[in-house]
Amino acid sequence: MNQYETVFILTPVLSDEQMKETVAKFKKLLTDKGAEILNEETWGLKKMAYAIQKKSTGFYCLLEFKAEPTVVNSLEIGYRRDEKVIRFLTVKLDKYAAQYAEKRRNKLSKKEEA
Repeated sequence: MNQYETVFILTPVLSDEQMKETVAKFKKLLTDKGAEILNEETWGLKKMAYAIQKKSTGFYCLLEFKAEPTVVNSLEIGYRRDEKVIRFLTVKLDKYAAQYAEKRRNKLSKKEEA
């Protein structure tokens, strides 16, 4: 199994509840396909560098997971079919990026405890 990181941007017209439902839908899609979710971060509403579909802001979400390569294909098909997703990027992490991501996760968990 490979380690992946995906970031997707949701349309800013969604309510907070709709945004959480959409993130949960993609997490369920991953777990149903046998992926192991390592980390989930919601970065919130951010201004984008340029307008996409006439929108200048969007809800940014990050998911880190371990899965087979075929799972990524079905995840990206799900992104394309969902009209709430305006952009997405999925990246396979090499061993150095995976180590960095683990350090980052540990650092974030320590901040939340404090």
